[in-house]
Amino acid sequence: MYDLPPDLNRLRVLEQQLTIWIGHVRAAIAAAEQAERERRQGEARQSPTPDWIVELGIGQGAPPSEVHAGYCHAAGKRRRVIDRDQALRMLADGIRACAHCRPDTVLGVL
Repeated sequence: MYDLPPDLNRLRVLEQQLTIWIGHVRAAIAAAEQAERERRQGEARQSPTPDWIVELGIGQGAPPSEVHAGYCHAAGKRRRVIDRDQALRMLADGIRACAHCRPDTVLGVL
C-alpha cells in the first residue's frame, strides 16, 4: 500500500513530524490569507486613476509645466488632478503636452 515503517514507534514519530509540518503549512496559509486581505483592502482604499493631471514645476506657486493623461507613467511626483476643461484650457494657454501620453491628441487639440 504505502512505504510506511511497520513498527508502532516509527509510525508515531512520523505522525508527530507530519503534525508539526501541518502546523507550519497552516501558519503559512494564514499569513498568505492575511496578506491577500491587506492587498484587497489597499486596492479598495486606492483612489481611482484621474482622467487628467498637470505636472507642477518647482518654485513659488509651483507653476504648471506639463499636462498628462491620468494614467501616464512619465508624470512627475509634483502633480495635481484636473478636469477635461482645465486640461484643454492649459493646453490652449501653451502648457506643454506630455510626449508620452499625448493628451493634446486625445483631447483633439491641434
